[in-house]
Amino acid sequence: MMYKCFGIFYSIFWIGLLVLTNALSSCDPSAIMGSREEGEIEFETKGVDETDPLYGFMPSTASLKFKGDKFIIEMSTMGMFNTSIIGNSKEKTMVQTVKFLDIQQACIQTEKDLKEENDDYALKLEETKETKKIIGLKCHKVNVTRIKDPKSTWEVWYTKELGMEHCNELTPYAPLKGVLIDYRIKKMGMELHFTAKSYRNYQIPDNAFDIHAAMKIVSPEEMKNFFKKLQ
Repeated sequence: MMYKCFGIFYSIFWIGLLVLTNALSSCDPSAIMGSREEGEIEFETKGVDETDPLYGFMPSTASLKFKGDKFIIEMSTMGMFNTSIIGNSKEKTMVQTVKFLDIQQACIQTEKDLKEENDDYALKLEETKETKKIIGLKCHKVNVTRIKDPKSTWEVWYTKELGMEHCNELTPYAPLKGVLIDYRIKKMGMELHFTAKSYRNYQIPDNAFDIHAAMKIVSPEEMKNFFKKLQ
């Protein structure tokens, strides 16, 4: 009798294991991890020019969340001065938000609005064959020269492993079809160097890319004047 009971238990155990295995194998991996073009990258950030009047407002860390044709990069300085950039390559818009003291405002820029800004920071990009692993991703090296200041040169690293081929379309790095991992950029007068330190692949909620309802929508000129007053 004992052997018979053991045999029944043994059969039930393996049937249960088989059902569980089949259930797991039929699950959509994106329900757990998120799709290939989805996740979060944490960056260390640093102001490029220590003599810049806005240097004290420049953040030391940044978080980039991305999903499909959208991204948001959020930055904070001592938890007091918070700014974010929200990009949508499909709608060809870029939004900058600011939270500082009692100020909460957002500026929506179209492709046309961004042209002047990008032309002022126009870059010459020379792709190389050099690659290396950064935060577990294969990255490609690009030599960069600022066209208006040929003495200003640096290197950029980007990855094709996360998809997001069009995420740079509204920036001076438009020719690079992938996610920037180590780079410099200038926005509203602040030039920062971003260096990725970690990457996580997980589901990003769609509302992560929304403009908060409390934000006052201002014009690009009003946002520029706000940053000028900080200097």
